[in-house]
Amino acid sequence: MVTSATGPVRVVLVDDHEMVIEGLKAMLASFHQRVVVVGQSVGAEDALRVITDLEPDIVLCDIRMQGISGLDLCRSMRGLAPERKVVLLSVYDDEQYLFQALRVGASGYLLKSISSDELVRQLELVHGGSTAIDPDMAVRAVDTAARMQRDEFWPGARQGLTQRESEIMSFMVTGLSNRGIATRLIISDETVKSHLRSIYRKLGVSDRTTAVATALREGIFQ
Repeated sequence: MVTSATGPVRVVLVDDHEMVIEGLKAMLASFHQRVVVVGQSVGAEDALRVITDLEPDIVLCDIRMQGISGLDLCRSMRGLAPERKVVLLSVYDDEQYLFQALRVGASGYLLKSISSDELVRQLELVHGGSTAIDPDMAVRAVDTAARMQRDEFWPGARQGLTQRESEIMSFMVTGLSNRGIATRLIISDETVKSHLRSIYRKLGVSDRTTAVATALREGIFQ
């Protein structure tokens, strides 16, 4: 077990759902001698102030939030304090999200299905200088990186699009509506909209038409 010379690992929680924050606090409560939650922020808007005021050892943050994403928040925090350690939590076991997390300087990418004792162990490892990555994802990421290097991957991978985002982008190029995409992929309209927001952000655009034009111009889809 990694221990801190100054006591337990001090953590600030950031998520746009208070229920998730309370769940994480409950998970960590019985490990208070090893990890202690010193603060929280519901949503990213107030997170920088909270983190600056409390100066935690680690910020444990959801990767997907309304408005400012966990990736954006991590980038901002690292810009202000390069030594700040950020661990991103996600329900998405997609290697592309892991790559994005590492690119913005995150010290870890863990899934929300993680057990409480494993979460504590990973936070201690990060505090000790290690990088925390879900073990199954780490194995797949090595293969993904090799395939990307050989150009053996899906369209848009090099632009950071996940496989599902690439699939949605291909339907957009053919002119399929959000409802049509949702029906084809058997997902909700809101899930499609969430993916579209991520696609726009990664391509640096703000609307559907420009996204399609960018995809065609950059040769993502012919």
